[in-house]
Amino acid sequence: MLTKCHGPVTDRTADTIAAHTLLGVLVRDVAAPAGAVRTTAEHLTVDLPGACLRVRLRARSVLHAHRFTGAVQERVPQGWAVIGFERLLTLLEQLLARWCGPGGGRLATEVRAGRAALAAALAQRPRQPARSLAEPAAGYVDSEQALLAGHPRHPAPKWRSGDPEQWRRWSPEARTAFPLHWLALRADRVQEWSAGVPTLDGLAPEVPDGHRPLPLHPWQARLLAEPLAAAQRRGDLVDLGPAGPPWHPTSSVRTLYQPEADVFVKTSLSVRITNCMRHSTAAELEKAVRLTRLLTPLLAGVDGFVLLGEPFARTVADPGLADRVGAIVRVGLGLAPDERAHLAGTLAAQEPDPAGTPTRLAAVTVDPLAWWERYVALLVPPVLRLWAAHGVVLEPHLQNVLVVTGRDGIPERVLLRDMEGVRLRTDRHADLLGALDPAVAAATAYTPDQAAARIGYCLLVNNLGELAVAVAELAGAPEEKLWDPVRIAVAATAADLGEPPELRTLLDGPTLPAKANLVVRWRGAEDPQAPYVPVPNPLAR
Repeated sequence: MLTKCHGPVTDRTADTIAAHTLLGVLVRDVAAPAGAVRTTAEHLTVDLPGACLRVRLRARSVLHAHRFTGAVQERVPQGWAVIGFERLLTLLEQLLARWCGPGGGRLATEVRAGRAALAAALAQRPRQPARSLAEPAAGYVDSEQALLAGHPRHPAPKWRSGDPEQWRRWSPEARTAFPLHWLALRADRVQEWSAGVPTLDGLAPEVPDGHRPLPLHPWQARLLAEPLAAAQRRGDLVDLGPAGPPWHPTSSVRTLYQPEADVFVKTSLSVRITNCMRHSTAAELEKAVRLTRLLTPLLAGVDGFVLLGEPFARTVADPGLADRVGAIVRVGLGLAPDERAHLAGTLAAQEPDPAGTPTRLAAVTVDPLAWWERYVALLVPPVLRLWAAHGVVLEPHLQNVLVVTGRDGIPERVLLRDMEGVRLRTDRHADLLGALDPAVAAATAYTPDQAAARIGYCLLVNNLGELAVAVAELAGAPEEKLWDPVRIAVAATAADLGEPPELRTLLDGPTLPAKANLVVRWRGAEDPQAPYVPVPNPLAR
């Protein structure tokens, strides 16, 4: 069982955070594109059909990544009255039905469940982790496990399918660690892909002759108990059970880190987190290893920017199990003793950790503007160069970027993870994509328009947009000022590459694309069906 954290945490705290999140996604996904949002020096106001809402502004954002403080209010005949979380949710549903058409009927359930999960995490957050670590691993694991409120532009960022009791056992917010559950696959029933070391073999327990090891998330082993038992009866595998050292869940839940070995394993997990079921299909396993082989030489000479490769993947050759037990090995961080690694999403988070971990931006730097300029210089040029010059589309959203800082707290390099989000442009890599298995090609290809949308959203809107507000608030500077070094970095990269049209559009276009997570959840859809809404482009003069 989890222990109580120090200090009082009330249910109202979760209500306030959830209400701010709901209002924020309403503003960006629906109300702002419809021209229904007004801001003053103190308040943001949303004019809805039959209702008018307002909230006090804590920080304003060009990209509608506003930060709020205090209660959400509704206009009443006597002036303004505080409205509760449930009233706000009702108004949201009415508006979406009017402006977006019929929904999938699940949004309210997901939002309520997400609020309940957040309340439980806040109330039960342990003051100390289950397993003590030395630095630099301790600070890094804290950063991964302190993203309590989740995605700031999602209506139900902490909604997850599955048993809440199991979530409390396996989730990163619980500051937990646990052994992997291991299978021994019969050698002729193994599918695997390799681009060099490391493999799973050096991390696994001893297996019977003629078998190969495969790790499962312990929760997945429970979820698949019956099909795994059937496969064992057929002689396809041996269930070895939990074994080996403890692994720490990262913010993605299903990716686990072993600090002593400095290695990650990305597992499959048959639960829905935000918009998607978290399976690693055989096609995605093959894609991860192929892209590691392709991209490693492209980034070999880039200082300060590292793509964490995924050079090995394994699953079982069984159509009923392959997509539910696949595992990917990801290389580790390679930190020096005086370096610290931080998850960008946790650095940008608005709410403090009730356990007191020093994981927010304010705790890691004394000069936020210098931090920002260095971060932009490390991240922006490599991402744009790969896209415009090499046709490689990275996915540098907040939960995929790790920031490595030195003694002074200033970034020394950035690490980008997760090959699942990396794609190749169809206009640059037609021959390579055409040679792949169709399922692998489908998981690897983006049209030029899809590529532009993902770069605009992941790099500028999701990553830099959220961090810019955090840095501006910390520095007491206008947010608009922070886009100057971004504009300079984009312009310099464009000039160096001969002014490619993709980068000129970033500099001159009036808007950028923001993924509309509220609309996705209203429709009960998956990420590939996510629409984009326009937000003002802070780079355009």
